[in-house]
Amino acid sequence: MARQLDEQIVGRFPVGQRLRVLDVGMGQGTQALRLARAGHQVTGLEQDATMVAVARESLAGEPEGIRERMRIIEGDGRDTGVHFLPGSFDVVLCHGVLMYVEEPDPLLAGLARMLAPGGLLSLLVRNGDALAIRPGLSGDWSGALAAFDTTAYRNRLGLDVRADRLTDLTSTLAGIGAPLHAWYGVRVFTDTAADGAQAPADVETLLAVEEKAGRTDPYRGVAALLHLCGVRG
Repeated sequence: MARQLDEQIVGRFPVGQRLRVLDVGMGQGTQALRLARAGHQVTGLEQDATMVAVARESLAGEPEGIRERMRIIEGDGRDTGVHFLPGSFDVVLCHGVLMYVEEPDPLLAGLARMLAPGGLLSLLVRNGDALAIRPGLSGDWSGALAAFDTTAYRNRLGLDVRADRLTDLTSTLAGIGAPLHAWYGVRVFTDTAADGAQAPADVETLLAVEEKAGRTDPYRGVAALLHLCGVRG
């Protein structure tokens, strides 16, 4: 996904421009730190105090220049209007968050308002059109059958969450003024790997295969996750 995001940034903004980035639901700060290291001004917003502590600890170990380019705020992603003015960011990330939000449209509208004209909105969501793939490949036939007609599922943490369909999000993005510009699949072939599984020796080849599949039909349509990129008009 990082490669996909970098492709969109390079294709949309002048080389060397220091972008204003907002990472909503940043978790432990992996993407936020990566972009800060690349020279961008990054704000991370996260409501989980444990994740905030982990991100701050990671940031504390970075060189001073990177620490100065990144700030971390503990707060809810649905309250962006409380913390920031409209149009304050060139790039807004919201990765792995929508599945925990029962009504995502207000959140998405708030994220779009944070974008400057021409800004990039990057979403990572569970693919609601492919929920039967994981149980089907594992031989859970009743689970696969049930998954065809729902967007609800139980994740690997044991939480009951929700997925999004590409057609629905395409319509939503158009309605909030950040129409879909590009989309990719993420975890096409590797979604059934066991948690904590050791990376293979030829991990670069694995990544190349996933990257290729993530931009190629019909493979991307059955990926576990979808990476959608909208552009503020």
